[in-house]
Amino acid sequence: MSLPDIIKDFPRIEPELVTQAARYQPAIFSDINGRRGALHGRIKALRPRMKVAGPAFTVEVRPGDNLMIHAAMALAKPGDVLVIDGKGDQTSALMGTIMMTACRQLGLAGVVMDGAVRDCLEIDEMDYPVFAVGTNPNGPTKQIGGRIGHPVSVGGVTVRPGDFVIGDGDGVVVIEREKLAELLPLAEHKVKAEAKRIEQIKQGNTSASWLNASLVAAGVLKEGEPL
Repeated sequence: MSLPDIIKDFPRIEPELVTQAARYQPAIFSDINGRRGALHGRIKALRPRMKVAGPAFTVEVRPGDNLMIHAAMALAKPGDVLVIDGKGDQTSALMGTIMMTACRQLGLAGVVMDGAVRDCLEIDEMDYPVFAVGTNPNGPTKQIGGRIGHPVSVGGVTVRPGDFVIGDGDGVVVIEREKLAELLPLAEHKVKAEAKRIEQIKQGNTSASWLNASLVAAGVLKEGEPL
C-alpha cells in the first residue's frame, strides 16, 4: 500500500540529545561520521553567525511553489527544523519575512532549504536561523502539491524525517536519528583532541607527526626519505 503524501508524525531525536549535540560544531560531526552528512556548500547560513539544531521536518516542493511549506508549518512541532527540498531552484523565493516570523512564533528551530529566500535584511534583523542557496525577490506560487514527512534529497544528502540537523557558518550536517547517541562521546573526544593539538601548536610544535608517513603512502616520498 502506498504512503500518503502527508505523513503527519514520525519518531524524532529526543530533546535532551538535541541539547547535548548542539554544543558541537557541524564540522565535528562531519569528521566523526566519516565525512558524510554534510550538505553541498551551496546551502549556506543567510548570515555566518546563524546556528540551528533539531530534528528534521521534511518537505518536498515543486520549484517556485510553497504550498506544502505552509502545510508543513501547520504540522511541525516546536524545536523542529524545516528541511525543504526545493530542487535547488533560485528563480523565486520560497519563503520570506512573513513565513519566517510565523516559524519563529511556532517555536521552530530554523529553516534549511535547497532553494531561495527573500527579505534577507529583515530576516537578518530577526536573527532567525535560515540556510538557503541564495536570495531572489520573486515570490512563489501556492498551487502545486508535494510531500511532507518523507525522505528528501537536500544538498546531495538524503534527509529522513526526525534525523538530526545541525548548521552554522560552515554549513549544515545531517546525522541519522539512530546514530546520534553513539556519536556524542566521539564528538567530545574530538573536541578535546583538537584543543590539545591547538595548544601544542601555540607552544611551537607545528609539525604534523603523520605527514611523512602519508606522503610515503601517497607515493610522493620514498621510504626513509626526509621531506
